Amino acid sequence: MVRHPIAEAIMKISGKSIKLADNINTDFIISGRYKFAITDIKELSKHIMEDIDPDFSKKIIPAKSLITAGKNFGMGSSREQAPLVIKEAGILAVLAESFARIFYRNAFNIGLLLIEVDTKKIDENDILDIDLDKGIIKNLTKNIELQIKPIPKFMQEILKEGGIINYYKKYKKLPEV
Repeated sequence: MVRHPIAEAIMKISGKSIKLADNINTDFIISGRYKFAITDIKELSKHIMEDIDPDFSKKIIPAKSLITAGKNFGMGSSREQAPLVIKEAGILAVLAESFARIFYRNAFNIGLLLIEVDTKKIDENDILDIDLDKGIIKNLTKNIELQIKPIPKFMQEILKEGGIINYYKKYKKLPEV
């Protein structure tokens, strides 16, 4: 698996918002019809969000795009392909008001950054600067700052290594909670 850009620069990232609604379930992220039909994650990622927006993948600028959603992002099944296709598609992070619990855990385990923040003041194509150390997102398009829910240090360490497996391979142990 390709090392995600967030693993290189965990504390500060910038990107353009691709806006989604509340209750984005894992079947919206990657349709269940592809679950067994396509096993290559790179090929699977070409179908990201296509049931919501057939042109979604064309909006992604790899290592420059952020998904911004409302409440309950990643609800539904515990399909591991959902966070994997987001990461493989080149999305830097997903910003949402809340995340489904299993999706949240799966995402961090594979090294996909999720940020809990009030996203009501973020629109499609807004340019965002995210500083995890300071716990803020600067919406450069609207010239406002938003406070993010802090990410625990052990989860930041997992992200820095590109996921829990990479962390374990490097340190031969799990991070301290």
